[in-house]
Amino acid sequence: MKEKLTGKLVSALKTTGKEYEVHDTLVVGLFVRVTAAGFKSYVVRWRRASKKALGRVGILTLDQARQEATQYLYEARNHGEPLAVTQNRKGTALPSLREFIDATYMPWFKTHHKGHEKTLHTLDNSFNSIMAQRIDAITGRDLEQIRTTWMQSGNKSSTANRKMGSIGGVFSRAVDWGYLSISPSEKIKPLKIDSKGTIRYLSENEMRNLLNALEVREHRAILERDSANRWRIARHKELYQDLRELAFTDHLKPMIIVSLSTGMRRGEVFGLTWNSINFDRKLITVGGDITKTSETRHIPMNTETANALRAWKDQSGQSRFVFPGLEGGRMEDVKSAWKKLLQEACISGFRWHDMRHDFASRLVAAGYPLNTVRDLLGHTDIKMTLRYAHLAPDIKARAVEALSLYPSI
Repeated sequence: MKEKLTGKLVSALKTTGKEYEVHDTLVVGLFVRVTAAGFKSYVVRWRRASKKALGRVGILTLDQARQEATQYLYEARNHGEPLAVTQNRKGTALPSLREFIDATYMPWFKTHHKGHEKTLHTLDNSFNSIMAQRIDAITGRDLEQIRTTWMQSGNKSSTANRKMGSIGGVFSRAVDWGYLSISPSEKIKPLKIDSKGTIRYLSENEMRNLLNALEVREHRAILERDSANRWRIARHKELYQDLRELAFTDHLKPMIIVSLSTGMRRGEVFGLTWNSINFDRKLITVGGDITKTSETRHIPMNTETANALRAWKDQSGQSRFVFPGLEGGRMEDVKSAWKKLLQEACISGFRWHDMRHDFASRLVAAGYPLNTVRDLLGHTDIKMTLRYAHLAPDIKARAVEALSLYPSI
């Protein structure tokens, strides 16, 4: 379709579900490309198979697009190719990586993805050295050098892969939206990692120590409350509630019971609400609004978990969250209490998330099928669950034993 492009016309172009082009009659060779998803970008074509995306509509103005397209076309007529191609000259309208992330990428990312704060933190702190560069001036070599610096400073391969995945998402969107013709991260291969070696779960002794430390912590809190009340009695002040009357002294013990017995992620435990728990059916529904995969899953409660949650509900107040924060809203952090508990239990190298690994490991070691474990964990890919396969009891040994070279006659 050919039209004299105007700001009003470009703004009014509709999303049709199919990609289409609207060619300018004023600067022949300039056109607006509207993708199937509705993203609009200015493109210049100087020969049938030779074209260049100039920038996205809204970032690049129509006047800027016409000026740059005119320059491309002039150079193509006089030199055979635009200097942007023959001399690697860049245009003037594309944003820096910093500008693209702040003005274009993150507004989109916040709408379509969870955990945008963590992603922005990774981008800000891991790619600061290239933030001021034009988005089309960043090369694969730049990214390789950044990754090398990470590894030299002690980053694990899995951490480097995660960081590179964050910037790869930025460049993929830039390609889709017409800012770039190719992503500089496209040919950077992920570093190899030993996924089985990263699994951390509790030994029998560690599990015993953790549970004992929880009981000691509860008892210490009771004694501290007793001491506080004796002080208040002596001064004729109103007494605090006797903690012996409650099932738990605070949120930490029931949270750990739930985590060890359900394999829920920390964010899922923090976001859990009472209307997601069915005590009659002994079932927890983890809604897609709080899961990493955005898919709802259902987790049965064992008797220990159901009893703990019933008792906790009786004492935890009126918040809709199972484990509310100080103001009654969503819990955000248990780092200090968790760290101190591990120290008292003499357990090292064990993160909160590792309780999820422990849950899966105990199920596999008990002989339950990997697909059952996958469903309970909410893995969308069985490859994630296969990390635990080596823990299955004697399955490999039985399989090899069946291959006798001298079968009995």
